[in-house]
Amino acid sequence: MSIVIMVGQLILGLSILVILHELGHFLAARAFGIKVDKFYLFFDAWGFSLFKFTYKDVEYGIGWLPLGGYVKIAGMIDESMDTEQMAGPAQPWEFRSKPAWQRLIVMLAGVFVNVVLGIFIFWMLTARLGESYIANSSIKYGIVPGTIGKKMGLEAGDKIIAVNGKPVNRFEDLMSSKVLLDHTVLTLQRGDKTMDLTVPANIINDLSDYGIEQFISPLPRLKFAIDSVVPGSSAQIAGLTKGDSVIAVNGTQVVFYDQLQSELKKYANKTVMLDVKRNNEVKQLPTAVNKEGKLGGKDGGGIVPKFIFPEEKTIKYGFFGSLPVGANKAWGTFSNNAKAIGKVFKGEAKFNKVIGGPVAIATMFGKEVDWVHFWTLVGFLSMVLAFTNLLPIPALDGGHAVFLIIEMIKGKPLSDKFLERAQIVGFVLLISLMVFVFGNDIVKQVMKSKP
Repeated sequence: MSIVIMVGQLILGLSILVILHELGHFLAARAFGIKVDKFYLFFDAWGFSLFKFTYKDVEYGIGWLPLGGYVKIAGMIDESMDTEQMAGPAQPWEFRSKPAWQRLIVMLAGVFVNVVLGIFIFWMLTARLGESYIANSSIKYGIVPGTIGKKMGLEAGDKIIAVNGKPVNRFEDLMSSKVLLDHTVLTLQRGDKTMDLTVPANIINDLSDYGIEQFISPLPRLKFAIDSVVPGSSAQIAGLTKGDSVIAVNGTQVVFYDQLQSELKKYANKTVMLDVKRNNEVKQLPTAVNKEGKLGGKDGGGIVPKFIFPEEKTIKYGFFGSLPVGANKAWGTFSNNAKAIGKVFKGEAKFNKVIGGPVAIATMFGKEVDWVHFWTLVGFLSMVLAFTNLLPIPALDGGHAVFLIIEMIKGKPLSDKFLERAQIVGFVLLISLMVFVFGNDIVKQVMKSKP
């Protein structure tokens, strides 16, 4: 059932984005008196569709090939490769008969709609929820670095106080793109010392492999007690119970939850002696550690910790005050994609590390329905789709736009033969890229599933 929910959210989210993107092209074309022959969600390859109907000379339908969607604009060389229509004389209601500036607007209208949609979604989410954050100054015991953070030199308990010399006000900003994509310098306090660490320019490769939570944990370093014990786990068998505090593992003092996790991993598949404080008394409990280095059964955790979290603050902006905040979030998503692609060209990131396809996107939606998360992701993907379609690749909106700009500079259109060949090259390139992306997603999932 969880897979069905994941795939269902993926299809719903992408369908919303594709329909609205193509609607942008459709409305712009109709506004300039250009005839539209088809409006399709997904592709009706080889003329086969799952559903279709005709209304006011436009065929609307759902294709069987889920690789996006399209509008077939009369008199335009596009993915339909309708050379027969192009062989006849140009008609006044065709795309090719209109001025270049009108055709350029039609080509960019889909991107425009995606940008507006992204801004609108982030605006509405901000208006409803505001912005919640934990003040960095309230992080009493510092951070918990993951595999990536440790690799670059961070240690548990470090307090990051500045990024590129500017004070950090929000703890969540430490996991932001400004830190991870801009080759930043972190100023941190470690005990009585203050030092600087530079975030590696190629950190995006590790983020792709391990996940952003392996840079710095979204939870700061915290003290803990046991909130509950999982029935049947080694923790329950050992006698651990709600309210207990584990203070040592095989004689090594434990104060914070990350310390407990680190110590237990040292004794995977072994039995350890836990010093447990209960009602001001200390008990020693021999406890089995599973292969994952936890106190669960075969592969699960055996305890649920209870933390005392730093106070979370919430800023409410009001309806119109939320607009610039939402627009800034949307633009941040757009610019982050540009930065990631830029790192590929600079040699700072591998192409297969910065891209994700349907499998990766479905995983992002998750196995449960959370509408705030759903719309946040749709807003994010809308900006990603806008950026992707602006790339100057033939068969994408950006490719068509480049050819139109060249036409406006030259004062005459490029030949139909050139545009047809460019369209074929672009379509083959996109199909090849889609196959690569699918394969890359599958490889990543297989690698993550390995122990």
